[in-house]
Amino acid sequence: MMDEWIMTLLIVVGMVLLSIVIFSVLVQICKFVLIKLKSSESLKNSRLFNPLEYFPLEEISTIRQVFYLVIIVLIVVDILYSVVGWHENLIIFSVFDILLSLLFAINVKWGSLKNKIMLFGLIPLGSLGVLYLGEYYVIIDAIHLITLAYFIKVYFNKFVEYTETNSLGITIILLFSIVFISFLFTIVVEDVSPLDSLNMVSNAFTSNGYTVLGKTGLGKADAIFLVWSGFLLSCVGTATLTVSLIVKHVDRKFDKLEDLAKKKKN
Repeated sequence: MMDEWIMTLLIVVGMVLLSIVIFSVLVQICKFVLIKLKSSESLKNSRLFNPLEYFPLEEISTIRQVFYLVIIVLIVVDILYSVVGWHENLIIFSVFDILLSLLFAINVKWGSLKNKIMLFGLIPLGSLGVLYLGEYYVIIDAIHLITLAYFIKVYFNKFVEYTETNSLGITIILLFSIVFISFLFTIVVEDVSPLDSLNMVSNAFTSNGYTVLGKTGLGKADAIFLVWSGFLLSCVGTATLTVSLIVKHVDRKFDKLEDLAKKKKN
């Protein structure tokens, strides 16, 4: 009995150490790639990667606001999947958890003791454990989930700071609150997973119905991406057309005023 307990303990310790090594390597690879991309002159001068080629400057500011709020939603989805146990797409959930953790880890500096503890907490032991054991154990991911919850506060503070610094409105908070509350409400009343709830709420909000699109986890995630991308682009198109019409109207008025001024001089 004691031998089995020691063997189990050794396996767990070995898994934790291996997870630390794997995650550290992934963080360094991501940082290296990010530095290379930022220093690439071809990318800096490329119209393809210039957001101003696709969106007006004001829209880019709003998208940045939305980005912080979307990250908060993703963290909540991650925590819900971990705690409640909707693991019908275990591999997809694990990859999602690892990628989200990497996103935070590459932006944390190693300097202070607090940040080192935070980096350790970001290691998705449970999700990496899926690669070895094929099962997810929430108990070994407790510190990771607490750290993820802390990043909800971090990104909300970033949202507030960015909004105040750029003198932006907070109407987006109302929109976010409606979608977020509907997301949680749908989970409870429809008894569905967070991914299905996000799928249903996205479709309902963008007037595409109230159903789950896609049969697999990747298919559902793709449906959500397409729905919100289409909604965003249609909003940008409408805003651009409106601005264009207003500018043409103002130009015509200005031309008439110029003509009147010239006639008075003559």
